[in-house]
Amino acid sequence: MVGLLGRVSGTVGPGLVGEVIVRVRGGAEHFLAYPADGSGPIAPGTVVMVMEYLPPRTVYVTAAYGS
Repeated sequence: MVGLLGRVSGTVGPGLVGEVIVRVRGGAEHFLAYPADGSGPIAPGTVVMVMEYLPPRTVYVTAAYGS
């Protein structure tokens, strides 16, 4: 999971439980998401990279490309 790219489907940010879609195991799955660096919100549609994975459905993410 760590290092995979995904797309934000529900705003990720400090104090928020966001949601991302990540392509895994030949399909796309939804995960609860938190910002890895605790920075400002990450808007829906932003491509993110998984920095940490906590089974079964939680990831910590950061924006994959500079904003």
